[in-house]
Amino acid sequence: MSAVVAQTLHVFGLRSHVANNIFYFDEQIIIFPSGNHCVKYNVDQKWQKFIPGSDKSQGMLALSISPNRRYLAISETVQEKPAITIYELSSIPCRKRKVLNNFDFQVQKFISMAFSPDSKYLLAQTSPPESNLVYWLWEKQKVMAIVRIDTQNNPVYQVSFSPQDNTQVCVTGNGMFKLLRFTEGTLKQTNFQRGEPQNYLAHTWVADDKIVVGTDTGKLFLFESGDQRWETSIMVKEPTHDSKSLDVIQESESLIEFPPVSSPLPSYEQMVATSSHSQLSMPQVFAIAAYSKGFACSAGPGRVLLFEKMEEKDFYRESREIRIPVDPQSNDPSQSDKQDVLCLCFSPSEETLVASTSKNQLYSITMSLTEISKGEPAHFEYLMYPLHSAPITGLATCIRKPLIATCSLDRSIRIWNYETNTLELFKEYQEEAYSISLHPSGHFIVVGFADKLRLMNLLIDDIRSFKEYSIRGCRECSFSNGGHLFAAVNGNVIHVYTTTNLENISSLKGHTGKIRSIVWNADDSKLISGGTDGAVYEWNLSTGKRETECVLKSCSYNCVTVSPDAKIIFAVGSDHTLKEIADSSILREISAFDVTYTTIVISHSGRMMFVGTSVGTIRAMKYPLPLQKEFNEYQAHAGPITKVSRALSPGTQSYTLPHALFIPSTSQCLFSLLRLSYLFIPHSLNHCLLTMNILFV
Repeated sequence: MSAVVAQTLHVFGLRSHVANNIFYFDEQIIIFPSGNHCVKYNVDQKWQKFIPGSDKSQGMLALSISPNRRYLAISETVQEKPAITIYELSSIPCRKRKVLNNFDFQVQKFISMAFSPDSKYLLAQTSPPESNLVYWLWEKQKVMAIVRIDTQNNPVYQVSFSPQDNTQVCVTGNGMFKLLRFTEGTLKQTNFQRGEPQNYLAHTWVADDKIVVGTDTGKLFLFESGDQRWETSIMVKEPTHDSKSLDVIQESESLIEFPPVSSPLPSYEQMVATSSHSQLSMPQVFAIAAYSKGFACSAGPGRVLLFEKMEEKDFYRESREIRIPVDPQSNDPSQSDKQDVLCLCFSPSEETLVASTSKNQLYSITMSLTEISKGEPAHFEYLMYPLHSAPITGLATCIRKPLIATCSLDRSIRIWNYETNTLELFKEYQEEAYSISLHPSGHFIVVGFADKLRLMNLLIDDIRSFKEYSIRGCRECSFSNGGHLFAAVNGNVIHVYTTTNLENISSLKGHTGKIRSIVWNADDSKLISGGTDGAVYEWNLSTGKRETECVLKSCSYNCVTVSPDAKIIFAVGSDHTLKEIADSSILREISAFDVTYTTIVISHSGRMMFVGTSVGTIRAMKYPLPLQKEFNEYQAHAGPITKVSRALSPGTQSYTLPHALFIPSTSQCLFSLLRLSYLFIPHSLNHCLLTMNILFV
């Protein structure tokens, strides 16, 4: 009679390419997507609460909050099918109010949504090739009208309601600016486009019948009742040779090969691709937000401009410039601010402006500071802390301190404190980093870079290398539990080094394929490895020889771990099973039930086990493992989980904050912190409740 209960504590990351990805719930709380959740973040008190996405979700595509701040609509793809879930934000915790997932029209994805002024209707735009605009009475799940917006497969970027009129809507996209009115059960276009078509990336209503629209060539238009009243071009104030900053970081080599996760259409990448090469140097207007004095708009990499309405005229003049600051920790500070602002939002009082960027960052600025700038550009500040902007490849926790270390294809190393939920250290390098391990003392890390393996000191304000090894692209490295040794994988060989004289004391050879996982036993006398060759080896470090081996060529192993008494090895891989291995033999195979297990960790007590899956879930199960489908499953991410690390360690010498598991996701540039509690019938009064910290990426 036992149960494993999990609760999300904190998420470090942002899904920046979700449409309309940041907005205010009230003056202190903002909402943004991260992992498979929407996060309610209190900017003053620094706490997070979570609105979970759907189970088996393949990722959020678009968000919309109702004008009365009572409802949140989330567009997702769930098991290859589109769905819109509407949550009631006023309830604690937020509860699902409606799920729209049965459609009598063709739809692949909903890429933009908007609530009507009275919050009773929902407007949703589908992706090409259908490109349908759907007008819902969402409470009754009734489609009031549907119209095809485009027949040329051009991307549509944004839909919206007039702020005062339920029947007036606006749609913008590549080559289209359309105003439609709902009347007599249909949506009818009320304007006629004149002049040369533009690639309209964003728009906002500045009055009942006035709309400001931005393009991919830096032009801003004011339309009144569909007729153009004003036009201006945003001036480029910097050399245009930095357009390479728009390049989207690509993952050079996945640690584990999985089917691609679906992404929203159209995405930021598609907006950039839609523009011609010559236009990449132009200040593309990806975001516009209205406020009482006028509007704010993105104006190319690292820039936001404020426009104010001129008295007695329907024209706007540029009043302030706000810039993303240069980050001194970047490996190229001159490029660190070259990121496009994808979403802007004012607080209800208009005291604060928040922004999300193409590099997964969140920024804010107090509007009163823009008044003090005296002609000089004002500068954003990080809303929380710098976040990863590319897939997280490595994750490690510290035994004696509440620290997490992560590395990423964004070429950065970050040290996080999971007790205070803050970023302690951050530094970028010239090379991508693929693996990382924290010394038990919390004073050193070993990192596998693309060019070398580096042993590094964690200083008060710096991360500094003091020893390098000629191991290129090390995908797995790990300090021993005692910290006196560390192991690093070089292809199909494991090199073991001492941390006292930093010399190689052993090279463990035997694998014929790439080694994907290594783990130390409790007393550091043995090392267990698993690889793509289907081999699981147990190495005796005193002799450097294999002690046990289990080879199954039909399985490519992703991860191995070992029981606290070192008698049983657990391995997961491509054959959709979890294996118990002892004395070179497979004792049991437990089915993964149609998913691939990507990573596995066992608690120090040996009573709990946690496995990450290729669909972004964490399965928590008791040990001994049940043969039936007996586990609790938690949807952590919308992409494959690459690492799981425990943070609770046994003994009085270790850091024992009772709540954390850490989990990163390769495809989402973020990781999550879970509280997990294992409840079991006690044998004594001392063991009625065991809580454990776990982390996943």
